[in-house]
Amino acid sequence: MQTTPDKVPLPARATNSASRSVLAADLKIKGDMTSDGTIEVLGEVEGKITAHALIVGNEGRIKGTVSAETVEVRGRLDGRISCVALTLRAASSVKADSTYATLVIESGAQIDGRFTLAKA
Repeated sequence: MQTTPDKVPLPARATNSASRSVLAADLKIKGDMTSDGTIEVLGEVEGKITAHALIVGNEGRIKGTVSAETVEVRGRLDGRISCVALTLRAASSVKADSTYATLVIESGAQIDGRFTLAKA
């Protein structure tokens, strides 16, 4: 099992059989989710998400803790992020304490919180 920079366990590296789970725009979930594949959030989630990869779509909203190898935010994320690669797209709004190894912030992204580079 891999660990993220702040020692949160991640699922084993996704294999070719790992799936992509898409949470539709009309879906609202309260609770924790875990996937060995990719989770794409187009609706609203409140809780803890652990996945190989996480994508927050343009209309997607997450409130809680996320842990993944890669996290890409196009929508809104409030809470805590722990990942290896973090990408904040131009339309994103992030209010979170984030720990990462690599970071990309596009012009126009709205960010608030602490951003911490993981120690090697």
